[in-house]
Amino acid sequence: QVQLVDSGGGLVQAGGSLRLSCAASGRTFSSYHMGWFRQAPGKEREFVAAISWSGSSEYYADSVKGRFTISRDNAKNTVYLRMTSLKPEDTAVYYCNADGVSTMPGAYWGQGTQVTVSS
Repeated sequence: QVQLVDSGGGLVQAGGSLRLSCAASGRTFSSYHMGWFRQAPGKEREFVAAISWSGSSEYYADSVKGRFTISRDNAKNTVYLRMTSLKPEDTAVYYCNADGVSTMPGAYWGQGTQVTVSS
């Protein structure tokens, strides 16, 4: 079992940056594949980025490749999503996820954090 708490969202102008954080509880965080997903109004939840348990492999959706960077600090039980060159189409609720595989989500979700990018 792992509990996830997302934070770091907000309102930013196009071209700006944000860093999302996901704090996990539980002693087995370092063994989990971690990911970020997002859901815009009226759309299905979609994959954004993921990172393997060791941090050696990273995965990105084509729409964010080169702009977003996922990282993790296993000592702090935290995974991050650094978002740069933000676009209005990045506006969504962003959810942290644990225990997935590659770009597929696992069973554990954070509560979500709103990111709004104004044009």
